[in-house]
Amino acid sequence: MKKHRIALVAVLLAGIYFINMIARDQKPATPPPPSQSQTPFLTPEEKRALRKNLVVKELNADAKGKRQWMDHYTVWDENGYKLEEIEYAVYGQRERVTFEYDYATGRCIRENVYNDKNKLYRIRKYEYNADGRKKIQYNYNPDGKLYSTKIYEYSYK
Repeated sequence: MKKHRIALVAVLLAGIYFINMIARDQKPATPPPPSQSQTPFLTPEEKRALRKNLVVKELNADAKGKRQWMDHYTVWDENGYKLEEIEYAVYGQRERVTFEYDYATGRCIRENVYNDKNKLYRIRKYEYNADGRKKIQYNYNPDGKLYSTKIYEYSYK
């Protein structure tokens, strides 16, 4: 009950602040720039610019908030391309993926997938259609032997 009162008071104070700003004909503080998820119409170049040298840590917490653990860790390079993504489980690293790009086209051409022991267990290579969409994903074993392929088909209703 006390938490609800505190939250209600916070909302009321924020409302009073904005009403006072409007009454004084002042503009409220400028909001932070929109995040990528809030701006779905950005070009790939604009999205990459938002991710330059970005590191994202995703943390989980138990219901009481007393215990936290890492869920994902993602790193982008100085050009805004994803370099590495690590997924964690309660016991530690579950999977790590590194990415390689054709910087002339901006497309990911290879992913190296590592297991929980940080040992390479899968290599994914990609081909793209003329419009830039994925066409085929080739899955290789670490020894370079083709394991499987995934073909992408696109259609509209």
